[in-house]
Amino acid sequence: MKKIIITLALPFCVFVVNAQTKAKNTSPKKTTTTAKAPAKSNSTTLVFKSTLDSASYAFGNTMASSMKNDGLNSLNYDLLIKGLKDAFGGATPLISKEKSQAAINNLFVSVSRQKNAPTIAEGKAFLEKNKQQAGVQVTPSGLQYQVINRGTGIRPKATDTVLVNYRGTLLNGKQFDSSYDRKEPLSLPLNGVIAGWTEGVQLMQTGSKYKFFIPYNLAYGERAMGDDIPAYSTLIFEIELLKVNGKQAE
Repeated sequence: MKKIIITLALPFCVFVVNAQTKAKNTSPKKTTTTAKAPAKSNSTTLVFKSTLDSASYAFGNTMASSMKNDGLNSLNYDLLIKGLKDAFGGATPLISKEKSQAAINNLFVSVSRQKNAPTIAEGKAFLEKNKQQAGVQVTPSGLQYQVINRGTGIRPKATDTVLVNYRGTLLNGKQFDSSYDRKEPLSLPLNGVIAGWTEGVQLMQTGSKYKFFIPYNLAYGERAMGDDIPAYSTLIFEIELLKVNGKQAE
């Protein structure tokens, strides 16, 4: 299985453009004469006269299809065309590059939150109920944990490298990663993993085994991790802290 937790995919957004052409079709009119009348239509037939024409339409159609798959169903087409013309014509942009990127990111985050609302609600409901369970503790950040076995060794700092065994599951119990199954503990820097791990493992002493319930904002946030972890997932990890910077529990 993949070592999911040690790779933090950075959020990114590709700026794409969308152009739509709508054709209005009418059915051919019926005639009472015996001669067949040619079908009439008020639709406008597009004619691609050059490679540029074909490519222009392909750009709009392909990019719009990609955005639609991500949950975006429409744009302000007038402003879209304005942006295209300004860029190709060398006009000064109406908003800065930084604001442009922020606007695009914010739009896709908003669309993603709407698309994944059921997953967000499921995680929130689970954590609200779970914190009432015996032995479950909650940190100010919202991280929840349960002590399975408390060790007696040293506690790591965020800048330390630790050796751990772990198992990760979704709320439905589906396992997405396990060092136990690989029969190989994992060594990793605590400042190079998800926030829930960085915070949680620092609570442990070497020799400890904890169970962590990590809200999506302390896990992978709005990002999906391949086919294993959907976006906005609340995650459950069992973590066994074996060593800190090579120092084993006494």
